[in-house]
Amino acid sequence: MSAPRGFDARKLDVAAFAAAKATLAGELPLSALPRLAQDALPPTDRSARVRWSAQGAQREMAGGEAEIRLQLQAGTALQLVCQRCLQPVTVALDIRPSLRFVRDEAWAEQLDADSEDDVLALGGPLDLQELIEDELILALPLVPRHEHCPRPLPSSSAATPSAEVEVAEHPFAALAALRRGSRRPD
Repeated sequence: MSAPRGFDARKLDVAAFAAAKATLAGELPLSALPRLAQDALPPTDRSARVRWSAQGAQREMAGGEAEIRLQLQAGTALQLVCQRCLQPVTVALDIRPSLRFVRDEAWAEQLDADSEDDVLALGGPLDLQELIEDELILALPLVPRHEHCPRPLPSSSAATPSAEVEVAEHPFAALAALRRGSRRPD
């Protein structure tokens, strides 16, 4: 990670970064983001990287505090398992969240419901690497799959010959038989 003008991406003072309208950019190996890497297949080479940039912005508001913003951008490509054919599928992730920072959690919660941007509370130093990892995890598809699977999918009728198909017994049939047998005449 690069850190111009004394800003440390692992311990970023967001308010000072926004006031300076500073920019940070860099690359991370996928191995530096273990929570993201655990959802992916192991990379075929060690060159799997995440490219990222962050830009601070501050806008003066009439009669109040300055609005503190962070524009984040990150991108990578991951190998995931296609949920249709169970073969590897490459998924490109490209995120561009706009984050607004406010003084406390209560205000962040109140504004987040009405805002298109994510609203976070200013706290201590921000770890941009963790934020980038969080945003990329949120961008992962719920069900990764190929648009068109490279191999034909086996059909369910081909998997079980029709001569061997049995009618399944109701799962509670045995319980009902036991219950009928345990009744005593009154």
